[in-house]
Amino acid sequence: MSRSNHRNDVSTDVPRSVLLVIDVQESFKGDAATWATRNNPAFESNVTKLIEAYRAADLPIVFLLHQNLTPESHFNPRSPFYRFMEFIAPKPEEVVLEKTTISAFASTDLARRLTQWGINYLRVAGIQTEQCCETTTRDASDRGYQVDFITDATLTFVIPHWAGGPALSTDEIVRRTEYALADRFATIVSTQEVVDSLANLPQLETAMTR
Repeated sequence: MSRSNHRNDVSTDVPRSVLLVIDVQESFKGDAATWATRNNPAFESNVTKLIEAYRAADLPIVFLLHQNLTPESHFNPRSPFYRFMEFIAPKPEEVVLEKTTISAFASTDLARRLTQWGINYLRVAGIQTEQCCETTTRDASDRGYQVDFITDATLTFVIPHWAGGPALSTDEIVRRTEYALADRFATIVSTQEVVDSLANLPQLETAMTR
């Protein structure tokens, strides 16, 4: 994995941040052939570590589900696949948003909630690396938010060539995404860096409402 724009001072950043857990849903498993091309065997473990660290630090997490109303889509709310993966279990007080766009901002009230909470620092994890995660990161940066992109807590799949050429591998996707985001839209960080930064923070009082 490329480590461009890697930083060593993550613990000195603004402490009040939000973790976005984007589209970690069974819908992706509906297409077994695509799911079989997934990368990042540590994805589930890393996302779990982030969630646990944010809960321990008493900082907010926003969970997102992607919707597609096409009847045959596995992202349709009527589909049996339309649910979080088993290792994702939002607590009653945690925010769950449903979106119909690639960016988490464009079809939800995420921006309003962040304004209400007085938070302008986001950390992005989820599926897919180069699609909803990257697009949300770019959108957030353009809106003035500071963003950490946690590459090793994202997941993606091989992309077939639109005209029958060679497919784009997951390694190529990850490398391209990091190069596109670093120094432009986000800082590239690892799960361990984020966990360590939260462990070094004092406990903060938060008043997060749904």
